[in-house]
Amino acid sequence: MTTFPRVPADLFRFTTAPHAELHTAVMRVFGVANERLETVLTADDVQQRLRSVGWAEQVTDDELQASLNALRQWGLVDAGQHRYGLTKLGEAAYEGLRHALSTLATNGSLQTAVLDAIAGRLDDLAEPLSDGRVFSSLMELEGHLDALTGGTTRFNAELQRLLRDEQADLATFQDVKRTTVTYLRDFIADLDGRKARIREAVEKLDPGELHAKALNGAGVLHDETWLYERKERWRNLKAWFVDNPPRVDELQDVSRKAIVQLLRVLDRISEQRKKPTNTAADFRALAQWFARTETEDEAHELFNAAFGLYSSRHAHLAHEDGELLSTSEAWENTPPVPVSPQLRATGKQEHIGATGKVRDVGEVRRNRREQAERERAELEYAWSQIQTDGAIRISTLTNLDHDTFHRLIDLVGRALGSDPDSTGTRSAGTSDGRMQINLRNARGWATMTTQKGTLSGPDYVIDVQSR
Repeated sequence: MTTFPRVPADLFRFTTAPHAELHTAVMRVFGVANERLETVLTADDVQQRLRSVGWAEQVTDDELQASLNALRQWGLVDAGQHRYGLTKLGEAAYEGLRHALSTLATNGSLQTAVLDAIAGRLDDLAEPLSDGRVFSSLMELEGHLDALTGGTTRFNAELQRLLRDEQADLATFQDVKRTTVTYLRDFIADLDGRKARIREAVEKLDPGELHAKALNGAGVLHDETWLYERKERWRNLKAWFVDNPPRVDELQDVSRKAIVQLLRVLDRISEQRKKPTNTAADFRALAQWFARTETEDEAHELFNAAFGLYSSRHAHLAHEDGELLSTSEAWENTPPVPVSPQLRATGKQEHIGATGKVRDVGEVRRNRREQAERERAELEYAWSQIQTDGAIRISTLTNLDHDTFHRLIDLVGRALGSDPDSTGTRSAGTSDGRMQINLRNARGWATMTTQKGTLSGPDYVIDVQSR
């Protein structure tokens, strides 16, 4: 199992520690200098170049020195004779920051141009090229593969974030749905042809010979590490286009699922818009009605109609021994009086009537048992008619009664709704787990006749067995 090596604890400390903005600006000064092949800078050089990387505030010498000391303590900057430069750890931290910011600013996409570029570089590598050209073409191929992987991942993640957004309105989703469906349709229009072309090109190439020529053309020092990375990249390329099943097939699944999920969200939002009102709108309308009432009696009448809180009906109820209570005692200090739940609904006290007559359910139980036995016998007969001794075509099943035919069609429908395995076989079972069907596509057409009509459809190969 491949695992990532442990990341140094202080690698990105400069982005979260106090004065992180200044530390980041200083790191960018060194990074830009490295791009210009300037490996060391003095403190004065850093001070002068801060403004060129977007730092607008005035920095004192003490503040700058404190930042340089902090970066040096974290192992990102090395110092010698009042000159500073990025360490290897510092170069990694700077590149990691650039990549993170680039990812935040980049939108995911599924680009057919990337697939065409991958196919083009593979065609180039099949030609007789110099070692230097092999190296450059191989690097371009790996870059295009990284773009495909990253674009697909970000596209799917952004789509899922959009689908989880509870604040999106119908107009937004209508626009997104129209754009996304068109975009996905164009992407998968010739996806089968593109992936077949890439697969054939990959299978024609010898990766060992290719990497040896690229190594010679690259002139790298750490050849073992470099070759190992190239082999991993080639293995990833084969996983995308050659392995069974290839990962590129997931793009079609992503496209189909994206369309289905968008339509489901659209249905949910449309259903919410169809509702004539909601609680907030009801209370606003009620407030307007209260504002238009002219007298207090009208307001009370409206209140009673809206909330059903009429005047109390239990004021006539009294304690069993009222003489024990003083007439001057406040009502909140007196013991409660039991009130029947029937009083509010009917205006009357609860009345206990005569005990109801016990119903004889023996006949009902007997009828239900006989009906269950009949249905079980019919089910057993239907399964015995459908069960096969092996794989057969649907057209060979004849003289089926309508109920048995209906159960067969239900099983076929369940299988067609499942995903095929690596051999193209689709499997499904009944809800009780009793029967299982294995279905494969077949050429030809089948016509089946029952007492209620004739049905025509593809002549599938099926194998129905009892579990």
